[in-house]
Amino acid sequence: MRAKPSDARLTDLFLDMLAAERGAGDNTLDAYRRDLTDLSAFLASLGQSFAGAETQSLRDYLADLDSRGFKSSSVARRLSAMRHLFRFLLNERIRSDDPAAILSGPKRGRGLPKVLSIADVDRLLVRAKALTDEAEASPQERLRAMRLYCLLEVLYATGLRVSELVTLPLSASRTDARMIVVRGKGSKERLVPLNEKSRQAMADYLSAMETLKASKKKNAAGSKWLFPSFGESGHLTRQHFARDLKELAASAGLSPRLVSPHVLRHAFASHLLHNGADLRIVQTLLGHTDISTTQIYTHVVEERLKSLVRDLHPLAEK
Repeated sequence: MRAKPSDARLTDLFLDMLAAERGAGDNTLDAYRRDLTDLSAFLASLGQSFAGAETQSLRDYLADLDSRGFKSSSVARRLSAMRHLFRFLLNERIRSDDPAAILSGPKRGRGLPKVLSIADVDRLLVRAKALTDEAEASPQERLRAMRLYCLLEVLYATGLRVSELVTLPLSASRTDARMIVVRGKGSKERLVPLNEKSRQAMADYLSAMETLKASKKKNAAGSKWLFPSFGESGHLTRQHFARDLKELAASAGLSPRLVSPHVLRHAFASHLLHNGADLRIVQTLLGHTDISTTQIYTHVVEERLKSLVRDLHPLAEK
C-alpha cells in the first residue's frame, strides 16, 4: 500500500501552487507555512495528519486557538489557511473529501484602519524636514534625517506598501520621472504618480548621499536600491523604517503607537477619498486586486456625501 505524503510534503506542494498559480509573495507564503505547521503539530498530538484529519479535529483546533488567546482575526486567518489547504488536497485527489468545508469561523466586523488627520501628517513632515536642517548634526546624522524625510514624502505621495517603498530601485529617483513603476504583491507591476515634493526630497537625499560618499573618498560601486543599507538584503528594512518613524512621531508630539508606515498608507487613501477621488482610482493606486479590499475606506466617502448633502441641499437645515 502506498504511504501517504507527510504534512511537510503536502505543505510544500500547497505553497508551490500558491506561488506558481496565484503569484503569492514571500510574506504570504511564510504566513501560510507558520499557520499550517501549527495545525500539523496539533493534529499530530491527536494521531492524525492532513491526509486523514477529521472535521471534529479541525473544530477542536479552532477551539484550542481560542483557548490560547488568539484574536478572532487570527483564528479567521488560520481557518482560511485550512480551507485553502483542504480544498487543494481535494482537487489534487490526495483526499476524497474536504473536512474544512462546513467549518464556521468567529464572527467579526472588519475594523476600520487607523487614520492620521491631514494636520497630523503635516506635523510629521514639518518635523522631519526640520531635522534635516539641524546645524549641529553630523553629515551622517543629516543623511539619515534626509532619508527619513524622503521616505515620508514618497510614502504619503504614493501610498506604497512599506515593502514596496524600501525596495524602490535607484532608477525611481530620476528627476524627470512623473510616474514610477512599482512591483507589488505577486510581482504585479503598476504605475504610481510622483508629486514635486517627493521628487525634490529624493533629489536632495541622493545629493547628500553622494556628497558624503565623496568626502569619505569611497569609490565602491553604487547600490541598485534607492535606500541602501549594509544589511543582508542590501536595502533599508521595513522594521528599521518603522522604528525611525515612531521616533519621529514622538519628536513631533504624536503618539508613536498611532503612527506606522501602514497608517500613512491609510492616510494617503483616506485623504484622497475625502477630497473627492474615485474609489476605483484609489484601488489602482494602492495596488488592490479586489475592490472589496479598498471598500474599508467607504466610511470616508459616506461622511463626505453626508456633508455635501448637509451643506449643499436646498432643504438642508442651515
